[in-house]
Amino acid sequence: MSNKLTGVFAPVVTPFNADLSPNFGLYLRHCQWLLQQGAGLAVFGTNSEANSLTLTERMGLLDQLAQHGIDAGRMLPGTGCCTIQDTVELSRHATVHGCAGVLMVPPFYYKGITEDGLFSYYSEVIERVALQDLRVYLYHIPAFSGVPVSLGLIERLIKRYPQQVVGIKDSSGDWQNMEDMLKNFPDFSIFPASESFLTRAMPLGASGCISATINVNPAAISRLCANWQAEDALVQQQKLDVVRKIFQTYPMIAALKFAISYYGDRPGWQIIRPPLSALGADKKSALITELDAAGFSMPSLLEA
Repeated sequence: MSNKLTGVFAPVVTPFNADLSPNFGLYLRHCQWLLQQGAGLAVFGTNSEANSLTLTERMGLLDQLAQHGIDAGRMLPGTGCCTIQDTVELSRHATVHGCAGVLMVPPFYYKGITEDGLFSYYSEVIERVALQDLRVYLYHIPAFSGVPVSLGLIERLIKRYPQQVVGIKDSSGDWQNMEDMLKNFPDFSIFPASESFLTRAMPLGASGCISATINVNPAAISRLCANWQAEDALVQQQKLDVVRKIFQTYPMIAALKFAISYYGDRPGWQIIRPPLSALGADKKSALITELDAAGFSMPSLLEA
């Protein structure tokens, strides 16, 4: 496959104002900083609170990023919704902007969906978007969606839409599933959802990773992705894993936002849209204590 997408992409966390509207000033600065640190932008992902954003808000934020010079070719917006037409609208909008692709979670309200039903859903979206430049990256996150993207479904979609269905993000956390994808679809752009898989997945042909903690550790994760064959790769991996494990012990979105607020001296980052909640005082203190003990810091964020 030509022009195969590679690298690390952050599911960019979304800052809010006191009235819970998106804070574009903070958002733009964070996106610019991530790009400067070598990461791409998987805006409107799970850790972006995407399902707490309206279609108008998502499209408006993407419009503003483009207006402020953010390279659409480094963006992979999440566009999957429960309704076909909402997914079509978001996907067409992102494609017209020239985004590298769209990250499409399956419709997640109804459970026990058949493979035929999911195939029909994706087919309807692709046919209705009706743009040659559409590039779909499937999103397998069964713990949240309850709707797995099976190997059989991937095979069917690639066969029917080889130019449009080009990759997947695997957030299952199941190494066997990741390994099976890599072995069965060698030309597919396959992204594990954690940097902890990099030194195992890259030798098998993974394209990089799309990970929540790229929001706070982009340079180090990007460096290992690009240099997974380096002599010190396993040492780099171990350091990344320590940071990842710390964040995983807390509610991820709240922990990421607080870390950005704390290390970047930007209090506005702590606001989270209900029904999610910010970290309590005890957890804030414990998080920073653990990160400091691990030698973690974000000095470049202060300069951004």
